[in-house]
Amino acid sequence: MPDRPSASDESTLLRWMRLEIGRINDGVVAERKRLSRLLAEEHPSSVTKGGNRYDFDRDVLLHLEQALPGELQRRLRLPILFYFDSTVPDSFFLADEAAVQALQDLGEISSLRRMQGGRLWIAKPLAYAVVNRYPTVMQIVMG
Repeated sequence: MPDRPSASDESTLLRWMRLEIGRINDGVVAERKRLSRLLAEEHPSSVTKGGNRYDFDRDVLLHLEQALPGELQRRLRLPILFYFDSTVPDSFFLADEAAVQALQDLGEISSLRRMQGGRLWIAKPLAYAVVNRYPTVMQIVMG
């Protein structure tokens, strides 16, 4: 019968997992900018948590400008972040009302969907499809 892991083994594993998740999240944008601000920049970009430059696809930004009302363009911060929660392995959640409204206006999620408890859960296949349709303006964050 295998030995049970000791408390120190578990804490070592948890530290390693946090370190790996941190590495994965290094590519996530640290300063999310409003769509209206990104559209005004000659080279729309921001900085990642890892300190690298993150360039936005201007064509995707222009598509959002055409598809979203001006009021929402001034509120929407990009990239839109889908959060992973290991307790809900088949879904991601959004925690930004402007992001939810933008995805509804784009026809990506139903306008009948509402946030509950500050979150709106999205099935992983749908979130992956949205991330692929709008490159650079959507990111997934590991929790």
